[in-house]
Amino acid sequence: MTGVALAFYVFAAVTVASGLMVTIARNPVHAVLWLIAAFCGATGLFVILGAEFVAMLLLIVYVGAVAVLFLFVVMMLDVDFATLKGEMARAMPLGLLIGLVLLMQLAIGLGAWKSAEQATALRQAISVEGVENIRAIGLILYDKYLYLFLASSLVLLVAMIGAILLTLRHRTGIKRQNVLEQMWRDPAKTMELKDVKPGQGL
Repeated sequence: MTGVALAFYVFAAVTVASGLMVTIARNPVHAVLWLIAAFCGATGLFVILGAEFVAMLLLIVYVGAVAVLFLFVVMMLDVDFATLKGEMARAMPLGLLIGLVLLMQLAIGLGAWKSAEQATALRQAISVEGVENIRAIGLILYDKYLYLFLASSLVLLVAMIGAILLTLRHRTGIKRQNVLEQMWRDPAKTMELKDVKPGQGL
């Protein structure tokens, strides 16, 4: 067994075991930590496949930002686990249905699985000599799929604006800054000079 094959089995085992522990962990904090371990295992698999950019993106974005954000949110929220378990029991039929659909998709994927020798002729990716992974991804995103990339960015922008508008609440009794009113004010009306005599106050 070569070193690459050994590393593949180690990272694959870590990813699968961590994903399983995410689903069966009772403590949400432990579940998030297992999720970070699953992301790290997937990062190792991407490095073995030669996709260094995707691996670093997964490590920086998901582990460094999303998973840590989940961890802080879970640790800061005061979650009532008794109520949460009661709601989970009510949603159990729907969860079992979704799990059944996922198992069927997994069975379909395993049924269409082919070995490396059989899949060699089915590969559609074009490898260009002398072109790095990051440059190849850039050429694909900003050349072949430019309009789809721009459309996805617009969808994310609309989603961000919608989230801001849905969560924006104007509370009464709070002094807010009015920039236009400050810019258009008349200095003669807003400032008054007082002639204070010595020994007297205002």
